Parts: sequence; structure tokens; C-alpha cells
Amino acid sequence: MIYLDYAANTPVCEEVLQNFCDVSRKYIANPNSPHQLGRLAEDCLNNASKTISEILNVKPDEIIYTSGATESNNLAVKGIAQQYKKYGRHIITTYMEHSSVIGAVTSLQNQGFEVDYVDVNPDGLVDLDELKELLREDTILVSVCYVDSEVGIRQQIERIGELLAGHPHCFFHVDGTQAVGKIPVSLTNIDLFSFAPHKFYGTNGCGVLVKKEPVLLEPLIHGGVSTTPFRSGTPALALIASAEKALSLAADGILERYEYVEKLNSHLRDALKQYPKIHINSTKCSVPYILNFSIEGAKSEDFQAMLSENSIYVSTKSACCAANTVSRPVFAITKNKKAALSTLRISLSHLTTSEEIEKFLDCFSLCYKKLVKQG
Repeated sequence: MIYLDYAANTPVCEEVLQNFCDVSRKYIANPNSPHQLGRLAEDCLNNASKTISEILNVKPDEIIYTSGATESNNLAVKGIAQQYKKYGRHIITTYMEHSSVIGAVTSLQNQGFEVDYVDVNPDGLVDLDELKELLREDTILVSVCYVDSEVGIRQQIERIGELLAGHPHCFFHVDGTQAVGKIPVSLTNIDLFSFAPHKFYGTNGCGVLVKKEPVLLEPLIHGGVSTTPFRSGTPALALIASAEKALSLAADGILERYEYVEKLNSHLRDALKQYPKIHINSTKCSVPYILNFSIEGAKSEDFQAMLSENSIYVSTKSACCAANTVSRPVFAITKNKKAALSTLRISLSHLTTSEEIEKFLDCFSLCYKKLVKQG
């Protein structure tokens, strides 16, 4: 088996899984319970939050635990909109966003909010001049991902944050799901920041939303204070502790892993450039963990299926996207609908070996000869 879909999900690290089991066995009480066992569980939770906050350079009480990045994105986008609609109903986002952000803003649009999509340049970066033009007095939210999940574009988040700093009623949400654990991130001038540990060898079922201290949110889930008034529910202590473990392990080796994956990506790019009907959509602004390309004259689903028959697993788009639809990020960059309908995404890991890349390229060559119309 050759797995090249790490942007969709990563295998849980053995240390993380063991940590999950240990915490599940050791702490049986609800961290919100006032008795001694509850306080012990609360101490474990607080220690996890302290470590996460130190790695991200935020305050422990700015951390909200959710069921995943999708819930974190929805809470951020809808929570801001409902809380601050007295200041306006204008939202700005991009076509590079994950469907959990696009879906949330579409839902708000159906409720009477106005949504503008800022364009991106050919390199995939948000057009900052257009963003300035779109900003209005009634703009209450700008949502831009740190790294998009399909092409891997790393946005100029710090510059966007600086641009928005002069707008007191406009909040900046950043989906960091494809960035955390892979590249160093800065939360300076960011009001809300989402991510999930299953993207960096943690467990599924847990997500994080960093909400800076002055910011308020209208909750999506009501039912008690829990660890925060903004998200009710019994804290999933073992998931939270394993999220901290995964983040700590990822942070320790982040630069070495990046350099290793960068070499794999460079080799893949050079090999794929030899095919006349392949266009690489990932740009110089993409992180090396994701390599996206279009195949002229063939259906990407056929490539995916044939590779899968040979136990090689890649994706056509983000795992949350509907089948037979254009890749929004690829279309935003290329303005080419055919290219956006025929994409393959290879997503890499420090677990990917050079031997796996060679086997993929050998199999891909056979697929290309069989599936691509020649001439």
C-alpha cells in the first residue's frame, strides 16, 4: 500500500494513541465535576491546554475544544456573524477555503448576510489591493485559510492581519487546519484560528478553535458552561490530551520534516513536468506537503481508480468536496474550468519514502499511457 492522501487524514501516531488509552483509563471522571476525581481530570485538561497555548503563543483560556475543524470553522464564522451583526452583515472570504467555511458563509448568505469573495493572483495569493477595496464599514468578518487543502497555497496571513488591524469591528478568522503541525504559524493579528489534530497524526473527533480574549461568539451548541461558555458539552479529555501530545511531537520535528518532504515534492514535480498533458497547479507559494496537477484529456477519477487498483491512494480534491465538481481553488488560480475538473492531489508526509514515490511514478506512467488521449 502507498498512501499519498495525508491532507485528508493521517495515521495516528503510536505515542498519541497510547496517550489516549492511558488518559482514558486513568481519568474516569468528568473534568467539570466538583469532587476530587473531577479535579484531577480538570488538572489533566488544564495541563494539556497550557502546553497547546505555549506552542501557539496564546492564552490557555483562549482555547475552545470542538469535535473537529469543521465545527471550529462553523463556530467561528457563524458565531461572529450572529454576535456582531449589529455592526454590519458583510463578510469577505475566498474560493480557496474548505467547504466547512464556504458552507458556513453560504448559510449566512441565505439569512441575509452579504458575502464577497476576494480574488487571488495567478500564484494563488489573495489580491491584497482588491481586499482593501472590498473592506467596508459594515464588514464584520474576513475568513482566509493559512494553507488551502487542495493546492497548498500558503497565504500572507500576517500581511492580511495587519491590513485588518485598523478595522475594529472586523474580525479575522484563519483556518489553520493544513498548516498546524506542518509549518510554523503565527497568530498575531488573528482573532479566531481553527485546526484539528488528525491532520498531524493525532486522533479524529477533536478540534480546536483559538478565540482571542476580547472576542465574543454566539454558541452553536448550548447546554452549560463546560470549559467555556462558547461551546457546551462534556470535555473529551482523552482526545484533548492526545491532541496536545500530537501537537508537541509535530512541533519538535517541524523543520526537519518540512525539509524532507520538500525534497520529495521537488522530485515529483520534476518527474511530472515531463508529461506534455500535465499542468501543475501548485505554485511557488504552495507548501511541499501538497502537490496538485491537472491532466488534459483524461478524467482524474479514472486515474484515481486505476491507482487505487494498484494500492496507491491519492485524491482528486479535498475529501469533503462533492464528486464531479470543479476544484474551487484550482479554478480560482487558473480560471480554467477543464483544468479544475481534472485535478489530482498528492499529499505527502515525513512517513512517505523515496521508494514509494518511485513506485507511484512507475504506476502513474502506465496510467498515463492508458488513460490520456494521445496526439
